Amino acid sequence: MKFHLMQTGVVGRRHEIEAGMAGQRNDLYQRFLEEVKGYIRLADDIGYASYAQPEHHLQIEGFEVNNHPGMFSLFVGMHSKRLHASAMGYTLPTHNPLRVAEEIATLDHMLKGRLNVAFTRGYHARWVDSYAAVKGVGCTQPANAKAKDDQDTFNREVFEESIQVIKKAWTSDVFSHHGKHWNFPPLAGSAGHPAYAKYGKGQDENGIVREVGIAPKCYQSPHPRIFGGFAGTMRTVDMWARENGTPIVLAEDLDFCSALSNRWYDGALRAGHTPDKGDSIAWGGFLMITEDKARAEYLMNEHKWFWDEWFIPHGQRMPNVLIGSASEIIDRIGKAHDRLGFNDLFLMFGQGHLEPEANNEELVAFIEKVAPHFSNKAADGTLV
Repeated sequence: MKFHLMQTGVVGRRHEIEAGMAGQRNDLYQRFLEEVKGYIRLADDIGYASYAQPEHHLQIEGFEVNNHPGMFSLFVGMHSKRLHASAMGYTLPTHNPLRVAEEIATLDHMLKGRLNVAFTRGYHARWVDSYAAVKGVGCTQPANAKAKDDQDTFNREVFEESIQVIKKAWTSDVFSHHGKHWNFPPLAGSAGHPAYAKYGKGQDENGIVREVGIAPKCYQSPHPRIFGGFAGTMRTVDMWARENGTPIVLAEDLDFCSALSNRWYDGALRAGHTPDKGDSIAWGGFLMITEDKARAEYLMNEHKWFWDEWFIPHGQRMPNVLIGSASEIIDRIGKAHDRLGFNDLFLMFGQGHLEPEANNEELVAFIEKVAPHFSNKAADGTLV
């Protein structure tokens, strides 16, 4: 089993966020970078597999200041030797997919393969609606409930077509794509160049560009490992089964998780893949490891405040919470693993809203007391 850390991107402690506009305070953002650098180095030293972050923008309140998955992944790589960066992930309805394909391939080279990626649909209306890459596309949680089904369908169409474009770019020297929402190159073609014909591909006999390709190609062959960002519906699971991407599910309900995992595996087989059953789901939750019951109550209250203030109004459910002593957490993970057989465990932790000393103690305790029950150390130091 591999253990992945995931931050939410909080830049302030609770009292600093409650003071307002924490996301625009330079002192807090500089402290955030220094603290995250420490978490990355610690994770690298003690055997975590990757350090992950989502993509969000315009977060002036300070709850989720993760505004560029590529730059942040490079930051992870700059401050580690072994650790993978996990971009969890690019919110595709807000991006040109061809540019995303090329950016990830370039980043894959810069990190020499220490990269995982995920793709998400986007549920924050303020930034997804403002960053929309296709006219009229919006988030999955619109303010107008009557428009939800239509907006969700449009978002999903753009999302799924974008994944098709990205994978074509990763697996082809040159290609064309003419779909409902994207055309590469434009339907009329693009102006060519003599060097395209002499040294490249994709230009027709009339000097018109009919196919395009990215440079460089991915460092990993054929591309970095793909995760599905926080899957919660069977329709999304069906899509990830077709695309051979492992859905991340931070849910406590093991019956639901088992149904999702089985559906993914069956769908992946039908799609012609040869999947590892352990890749049919990545499980996890919010880590709160402590032997002290009073400390556990405090941590849970802090977590609930964070979730109630920010995520619940966005329509998000409370994630699975792995709280308690090392033995209690071992029991929780063990029961889930016996049922689901996952290869990857994603752990959110108190980055930002708790002090680094407490977080570091918790992360070390997990590796020393919990991880050995589920893993061995690989030659590069990663727990597997």
